[in-house]
Amino acid sequence: MKITRFIIFLFVLIPWASCDKEEEHPIPDVSGFTFSLSIYSNYELQNINGYVYVNDYGFNGVLVYRYSHDEFTAFDMACPYHPREFDCRVEVSEPQIAIDECCESRFLLTDGMVVDGPSQYPLKRYRATFNQATNTVSVSNY
Repeated sequence: MKITRFIIFLFVLIPWASCDKEEEHPIPDVSGFTFSLSIYSNYELQNINGYVYVNDYGFNGVLVYRYSHDEFTAFDMACPYHPREFDCRVEVSEPQIAIDECCESRFLLTDGMVVDGPSQYPLKRYRATFNQATNTVSVSNY
């Protein structure tokens, strides 16, 4: 009887102990913002594959990228490999790719996933919502 209880205990304990807890992204959530595509400084976002850097928001600035007529992505410019090194930021290096020159991690601008380099995390992604009626993009946490 004791052996049966012990075996049942193991079957309950082992799966519980082996469950991986979802790791938090190394870049924290931040407050959101809205900006107009009509402003001259955001002119690059008028075209597909256009992008802008918004330095006053995010943890280390926000990169907003337009990948279709009405779809945008937004990522924190802090590299998740070393997020507290504020002089190192991801920048667009070629269409649909951002790179951090400090660690040479490369990321897709469509979803933020790592393409190459030492980063174990994707870019910190924010929700980017396009309002066609007002020609604005709102960026917020997921």
